[in-house]
Amino acid sequence: MSQFPLQPLQDAAAALARAREQREPCARISSTFGIDSLTGAYAVQEINTQRALAQGRRLVGRKIGLTSAAVQQQLGVDQPDFGMLFADMEIADGGEIQISQLIQPKAEGEIAFVLGRDLAYEDTTLAELLRAVEYVVPALEIVDSAIENWNISLVDTVADNASSGLYVLGKQPTPLASLDLRLEGMLLEKNATTASIGVGAACLGNPVDACLWLARTMARMGRPLQAGDVLLSGALGPMTPVVAGDSLHLHLTRLGQIRCRFI
Repeated sequence: MSQFPLQPLQDAAAALARAREQREPCARISSTFGIDSLTGAYAVQEINTQRALAQGRRLVGRKIGLTSAAVQQQLGVDQPDFGMLFADMEIADGGEIQISQLIQPKAEGEIAFVLGRDLAYEDTTLAELLRAVEYVVPALEIVDSAIENWNISLVDTVADNASSGLYVLGKQPTPLASLDLRLEGMLLEKNATTASIGVGAACLGNPVDACLWLARTMARMGRPLQAGDVLLSGALGPMTPVVAGDSLHLHLTRLGQIRCRFI
């Protein structure tokens, strides 16, 4: 944070936290508070991470965003971003989600990795990552922006914890060893109608590569991944908006199915 005046970072973090608490979106913090770099954006995210931990929320994983080459090109970046996952963000498979606890939610179909070992090194190898993954499961990520009308820049989404909302995990763990996740097909249905289709290769070429990037990045940032952490590896297809009354049904080729409903 030393590269930036502390007050704008704290003010931006407070505006985002207030938007989340009151379920009322705020203006772009990049323009409102003059934050124009990834370093500043992650500093804002870290302020709110520390606030959440101080409130007793428990960090249980990370999410990876911007894994689509098209979206990276659109935002002018050459790497993904990340956000924090807390225990109170998890929704049970088949569960109901109160739409009132969200601001302007959208849903994505993903693959979640669960770690069985710590990944502490900035130069984590592919072999170390593969050995550390205990299993994978299907996942729905409910993304949700605190910025008005999803009118976000890269700085805005990073500062806003990578537009994190909630997530749903499947209950049938599958070992990674027998899978080629590049070829894992995804179908997301909303109200029994196709809402999104995709494939593992849409996620940085392979969701494993996204997780390797995350492991190295989190070690460098001082929050290394630990045994038990959940990693949401990135969307396999376009996201779809959801409102009260919507039901979601995610199908993955070999990893199974999960559902949730919004009330």
